[in-house]
Order: sequence, then structure tokens, then C-alpha cells
Amino acid sequence: MQRTVGTVVRGLRSPIINEGDNMESIVVDTVLNSAKAEGFTLMDQDIVTITESIVARAQGNYATLDHIATDVKRKYNGETVGVVFPILSRNRFSNILRGIARGTDKVVLLLSYPSDEVGNHLVSLDELDAQGVNPWTDVLNEADFRNHFGYKVHPFTGVDYIDYYKSLVEEEGAECEVIFSNNAKTIVDYTKNVLACDIHSRFRTKRLVKAEGAETVFGLDDILSGPIDGSGFNSSYGLLGSNKATDETVKLFPNDGQSLVDAIQARLLEETGKHIEVMIYGDGAFKDPVGQIWELADPVVSPAYTKGLDGTPNEVKLKYLADNNFAHLRGEELQSAISDHIVNKQADLVGQMEAQGTTPRRLTDLIGSLSDLTSGSGDKGTPIIFIQGYFDNYTH
Repeated sequence: MQRTVGTVVRGLRSPIINEGDNMESIVVDTVLNSAKAEGFTLMDQDIVTITESIVARAQGNYATLDHIATDVKRKYNGETVGVVFPILSRNRFSNILRGIARGTDKVVLLLSYPSDEVGNHLVSLDELDAQGVNPWTDVLNEADFRNHFGYKVHPFTGVDYIDYYKSLVEEEGAECEVIFSNNAKTIVDYTKNVLACDIHSRFRTKRLVKAEGAETVFGLDDILSGPIDGSGFNSSYGLLGSNKATDETVKLFPNDGQSLVDAIQARLLEETGKHIEVMIYGDGAFKDPVGQIWELADPVVSPAYTKGLDGTPNEVKLKYLADNNFAHLRGEELQSAISDHIVNKQADLVGQMEAQGTTPRRLTDLIGSLSDLTSGSGDKGTPIIFIQGYFDNYTH
């Protein structure tokens, strides 16, 4: 009988993960126990994905606000720090900002507008138009912003992030000045000490402010890129990808995930005889068309994955074939012709018309987004995702 189901995605419930837990055993046992309980069979090219949060928890990859403050103080000698393009997030940035403020006497907060890098809006484009404000050329201070737009709260969180961020800095005993600009070079008019807090545009920001005359320049990826007094750290991303854990701690992005995914793959092969791909995922890479928020607040979707997940899909568009190559066929003839075409498709379809409309993204980004949407960010309790049939096509 011909198969009637393609890709199947299952969220697997695991134990609550704590520091020191053996993630290799937990993941393998969770997959094998779920397969037995739910009656599915493991196959070659199945995929196991693990949320970064439980990997970091097992590693104990945490740091305190004092650790952040110590690193900031060492790098900037306690002088005024220009905090450039932070995202507007209680979970992602509030504790980081408190740690920065704890390590200096003054923070100059440069906010992009109308929104931050991931789409959290301070004001709408329509409001900018109504006030005659050009976000690409106009630099506003806090008074200017209030005169134009008043007090605005985020539609999802109900927070006025300007007041909120300013209060966090001042509660740590530091002075806070807030300015609004989309030109990173603006910060150099206020201080030569710059901390680039943007995520995906951080390298450009560092380059621009250095060219403008900034003297001490780091990014969040440089803060806690090594341990401070025994703290957790991330050698590749520093504080990027971190989350608030408690009022005084942050959980960092996991370290050395590659050894873990390789070990899980090897163990599953040993236990099942099947070659299964494994990856660690964080935020998915997708945008909410209503809230305008782009989910990807992590520096990458996947910090570690096995080799079989490298690359991009190599797919043809079925509707293109049906409308063009085989428009004269119907029924079984059409099905047979399309199946033969897929079996004999080129190994690299980049630039081919028959591939237009397929998603030109990396496999890890697509699978990570699928996993993130499946596990959610709340109380589903399924931090391990098991995916079958992802690499199948119409012919099998």
C-alpha cells in the first residue's frame, strides 16, 4: 500500500533536567522509551532535536550579575559604557543590563526605533509618519521621544521599555541617558566606550563605531566568553543566547554541544542500528506577521548538529512540474512522470526554474524552527523532538 503520511513530528516528554544530569543517556532513553510506548519504529535519517535550554541546564552553564559586572568593569575600567541596539526583552536583556550597570557609573542607552532588531516596536511606522520623524536620519533624546510619542507600552508585555530599562540601570546605582538612533556611529558623540548588544548585525556595528573613533569596543559575544571567577561562559557567543534564570543569574547558551550530538548519534546507532541525525536548537527563525516579532533572539538556530544536517534542501516544486513540464498529463500518468522526474533530479538544483518557490534556507534553520514551534516556550514539557520522514519525498 502506498504511504499516506509524510513528515511526522513528535514532542517527547523528558524528565526535568538539572545540573549534572547525563544528557546523552536521558535523550537516548527518552527516544527509545517513547518509541516503545507509542509504537513507532526508528529508521535511518530520523532526526532527534534537543532544546538548548536543557543542555545548558545540565552543563550548569550559569552566571551571576556580579560575574557580568566584573567582566564589564575589567573591559571598560568602570567608565561610561554606550550600550548599543539592545533588544527589548525582560527575559533576554533585563538581567544583562543590570549586570552592565553594576559594572559602571553611567550607561548611555542607544535604542533603535521604531523597533528593536527582532521586531519589538517602541512606536509604529504610522506614528513616525504622523510626527514627521525620519528614523534613518533623526537622532532623538528621551525628551524628544516623549514629546513626539508620549508613553508607549509594548502590546504583548504591557511594558514601557524606555522607563523599564532606565529604572534597571538606576536601581544599580548608575546614571542612565537614553537616545534613539538607527546609526550606530551616533554613540561615539556620547562615549568612546561601546558595547554592541545587537545579535545578527553585531559585527557591522563594531566595525562602524571603530571607524568613527570608538576606542574600547566589545559586543555581548565578548562578555563572559570565558569564565569569570568560576562562572559559566560561552566561548563562541558570550552572553548572546542567554536567558534570565533568577533575579540574580542568567543561563547561557550551551558550550561544546558538538560532542554531545555526536555522542547521542553514536549511542543511538549502537542501540538501534539506525543512523539518526541529532541537533541542538534554540529559537526558530520565523516572523509573526501580526506582532511583527522575528523569533530569532539567539545568535544561531542550532549551535551544534551532526553532519547529515548540513546544507540546504534540494527539492523541486511539485506544482511547477504539474503546471509546466507535465501540464498535459493527468492521474496515474502525471503521478508516474513526476515521480520519475524526482528520482532523476539534478544533485544541485540551485538556479533551476523547477526549484523556484522552494524554501532557500539551511536545513538546521528549517528543522530548528519546526522543533521550536513543536516544543513551544512554556509548559508543554517536550524539550526533545523526534522527526520522521523529513528527508522523504513524493516517491517514497
